[in-house]
Amino acid sequence: MTIIPCEQNAELRERIEQYVEALKVEAHKLGNHGLSEAEFYNSGLFRGAIERIRGQFSATMREKREFVQHFLNTMQDQGFIQEWESAGEANRHDYSVLLNSGRTAIIELKGCLDGNNTNIFERPPHAQEFIIWSVCINPGADPKRNAWSGIHTRLSAEIISRGQRIDGVLIWDMVCGTIGRPCPKLHKSPELFTNVGPFRLPPPCIYLFPATIPSPRNNPHPMAQSLDDVELLAAFTACFQGDAAEVNAVDFMVQYRGSDILRTTRVTRSGVVQQESAPTAIRRA
Repeated sequence: MTIIPCEQNAELRERIEQYVEALKVEAHKLGNHGLSEAEFYNSGLFRGAIERIRGQFSATMREKREFVQHFLNTMQDQGFIQEWESAGEANRHDYSVLLNSGRTAIIELKGCLDGNNTNIFERPPHAQEFIIWSVCINPGADPKRNAWSGIHTRLSAEIISRGQRIDGVLIWDMVCGTIGRPCPKLHKSPELFTNVGPFRLPPPCIYLFPATIPSPRNNPHPMAQSLDDVELLAAFTACFQGDAAEVNAVDFMVQYRGSDILRTTRVTRSGVVQQESAPTAIRRA
């Protein structure tokens, strides 16, 4: 039982760690900085260079947006949605999608879900569906940690404490099904790859959330919606060879303990509990 089928490639992770250690030891030999080994490591040059590279990778969204655009275009071309548009920098969300029913779905694009940026979102008033789409392009990231950290630690706290309803989470990116993140769905059915532009992906991982905000007194245990209730995620499932039996249901149980609100997060797939937290207090700064 696991919150997400895919796993981190242990061999790749080990190679990354080995390379990191080699880089630490040999970094002073790279470039024309003119410093001795001691001067190099005392100068802060190495740390500064690493932080700059990290910031450049984190800051750019162009690659992620190009990825998303390919798949939304495919959905529109094949008639699974009517149209979509980028929301632009003036908005707190990323994409607006006009569904075949005439409903409006809003997509908030995120990176790996274990980052602080996951907490920053605002459901706009006109959203009839609101979806978080995680595009985690770090092949060394642990998909299980990212999924659980995002859904339980971060998103559940925002839903309960700020009343920010989320209809579902989509975890799907260009690393899915690659050597960096093997996909068990393809072990059973290799033909489930979808080719879109330069990308070749397995079916997406989808998580359905409750339609109402959990409240200890008035709504202590709202259950997850069905796939038919969230039209955009149903469209993703149908368009990209998903299986409704592999869609995840997320429900939250909330209660008071003294002055604290405790929530229990449970993820179920095919009627089987995949992961469940202990009652956990919401801690906010």
